Amino acid sequence: MNTEWLKARQTRYGAYLFTYLVLIIAILGATNWLANRHNKSYDATSNKRFSLSEQTVKVVKGLNRDVKVTYFDKATEFGRARDLLDRYSNLSTRLRIDYVDPDKKPQLAKAAGVRTYGTIYIDSGLRKEEAKSLTEEEITGALIRSLKSGERNVCFVSGSGEHSLDDSGRTGYSSAKEALDKNNYKTRTISLLQAGSAATPEAVKLGQPATPPPANAAKPQVPSDCTVLVVAGPKYDYTQPAVDAIKAYVENGGRALFLIDPPLRLGREETSANAALAAVIQTWGVTLNKDLALDTSGIGQLFNLGPEVPLVTSYETQPIVRDLKETATAFPLTRTLEVKSPDKGTAEKLFATGANSFATTRINSAEIRIDPKTDKKGPLTLAAAGTYNNSGDKSKEGRFVVVGSSNWVVNNIVRFNGNRDLFLNMMNWLSSDEDLISIRPKDPEDRRLNISGRQMSVLFYSSMVFLPLIVVASGFAVWWRRR
Repeated sequence: MNTEWLKARQTRYGAYLFTYLVLIIAILGATNWLANRHNKSYDATSNKRFSLSEQTVKVVKGLNRDVKVTYFDKATEFGRARDLLDRYSNLSTRLRIDYVDPDKKPQLAKAAGVRTYGTIYIDSGLRKEEAKSLTEEEITGALIRSLKSGERNVCFVSGSGEHSLDDSGRTGYSSAKEALDKNNYKTRTISLLQAGSAATPEAVKLGQPATPPPANAAKPQVPSDCTVLVVAGPKYDYTQPAVDAIKAYVENGGRALFLIDPPLRLGREETSANAALAAVIQTWGVTLNKDLALDTSGIGQLFNLGPEVPLVTSYETQPIVRDLKETATAFPLTRTLEVKSPDKGTAEKLFATGANSFATTRINSAEIRIDPKTDKKGPLTLAAAGTYNNSGDKSKEGRFVVVGSSNWVVNNIVRFNGNRDLFLNMMNWLSSDEDLISIRPKDPEDRRLNISGRQMSVLFYSSMVFLPLIVVASGFAVWWRRR
């Protein structure tokens, strides 16, 4: 036998085997690397419970600097945290997740200031922020705060019956304040009432004139550190100096959100027309109509809402509402707007009601009826956004948003579908943070089943009595036939 030939053959087969092994290892390594960096999954839940929101995806994929997320907890809890945090790291190679057991690395935990298990720190190099809980809303909020340098102050005007940030009741704005705080805005109230010149709410209601101001009284001004000014549903007329201060603020490059309710007189509740403020807003291209929008489509009944709470499901292409798509928003007791192009700036509609809606001007009685012959038929514009630019310098451009209702941001409805997203989108646009405009993390959906006592009895007897009896009877029938 030719030994040389056998040796050559063995060498050749050995080389083939080595090449195959190297190739297999390379393929497995590449597959493992790709799976680790590009982990894909499909979320079949109806509310996309296991998917990150559009805002989170936008923020993480848009990272232009390295971000480190450190999770401090017991090693046995790392698996629970990875279910959420790994979804973040799969979106961008610039986001790194570190899991640290403070019991095994006490020096590192002490240096970071960790006091409790489950602490999450996010460090972008600009600032270090803490997420208060292992939820998408908290983590994304901390990430945004870490990436944004400088303070963004939202100043709410007070003193004329506006909604209160500290009111946790159904008509308060405490939920709106909480949402702003989580998105890196600092909130506070300011007063534009000039000393000695402001009429009291009682005086305004009785039609009494304001006390003349002293000759040397200082004119009110909006503080220069206010990023956004919010006029949240004043019940009483603003004084002329206060209106002048708001006008000067916007026209000198300020940003303002106007939530102006219709001048209703329902029982003891009465809302003033605020004619002076409405006249200023009209010079910017938005006219506040003295009417009330009513939705007769019946869609609101699906959410236990009446016709005085119009639903909006279609929006324009302006950045504030572009990402809302088919998300529904609700606007209790809202007036309509007319929008036209102003001389020094822009004004455009944001959204309107559907065709099955009317605007009635008979708003001074508790019972409001629709007259199809005289009332204006929908679609009806409910909100508008615009700019004011007197100098041509884009950096000095003022921005404003006008909505015909302040009640869509109150505690009892701000979490309805897209209301909170819309409110925060307005804030993002007004503060020139358009990159943050999107759909935010939603609260877990409540999918409980509510059934009556009678339905419970039917369910019990059908499942625990009748179905077992049918099975027993079928078995007995088979036995009797084969007997």
